Amino acid sequence: MNFLDKMERKYGRYALSHLTMYIIVTYIAGYIIALAAPIMRQYLTLEPYYILHGQIWRLVSWILIPPSSLDIFTIIMLFFYYSIGTSLERAWGDFKYNVYIFSGILMTILGSFLLYGIEYAVKGYPALMGTAFSTYYISLSIFLGFAISFPDMQVLLYFIIPIKIKWLAMLDGLYFVYAIVQAFLPAYGGGVYGIYYKANALAAFISILNFIIFFLSSRNMKPYSPGQMKRKNDFKRKMRQAERPVNVYANGAKHRCAVCGRTEMDDPNLEFRYCSKCNGNYEYCQDHLFTH
Repeated sequence: MNFLDKMERKYGRYALSHLTMYIIVTYIAGYIIALAAPIMRQYLTLEPYYILHGQIWRLVSWILIPPSSLDIFTIIMLFFYYSIGTSLERAWGDFKYNVYIFSGILMTILGSFLLYGIEYAVKGYPALMGTAFSTYYISLSIFLGFAISFPDMQVLLYFIIPIKIKWLAMLDGLYFVYAIVQAFLPAYGGGVYGIYYKANALAAFISILNFIIFFLSSRNMKPYSPGQMKRKNDFKRKMRQAERPVNVYANGAKHRCAVCGRTEMDDPNLEFRYCSKCNGNYEYCQDHLFTH
């Protein structure tokens, strides 16, 4: 059993269900804020300088920063990410999906402070990063996770061209590389907006690093199939049904012999068993288990 499996056995009950839906809700809330009160956006960003000066809500509020402008393509992408995100939740389980998302968020926060410290040490004054940090690259990492798990699934590019997810994931990976390399180009990394491109590159690098660490520390590198997902969900459903409490009879008893009708309320020393050869859900006391 690997590390994530051990952690899931201990803390799996604390995992958030339907996390993808909450992510989409934060996007919607961010767009509403951007349209209704644009000035509020500057108080939501992930800025280590302001966090160190008491504005600690920015540790959480930055996830409300929309990853792109609102248009019809953004709405389509939100539906798309909801679909693949919920599929990953069902395939991996709530706990592992939670770890994947929240570790990306936590590493982004730590990375922003690291970049702030480096810039301050080099330039001698605090650097403000604006809206460089958002959940944009975390969303792209969800797509990478989906592509690794379901590489041969087909989607319609521009609603016309059928293409397998794995080829789109390769383009996605190239985009990550471009975002990282861009920060080191003189035209970008050294200009007025150099800190923005550095922060953007850092966010891309952290998402890739989180992706690599997660899949090296788990068994999820093996692709899933729809049949595997169905068997996994059927098994979980049967386990939940098996864990439901047994019927409680009128006298408060939980066990009753199908032959003599006695319960543990009649005799606390009675033991009850199910018969493996009988059809139906019948219990028998120790006196009738082998004689019924």
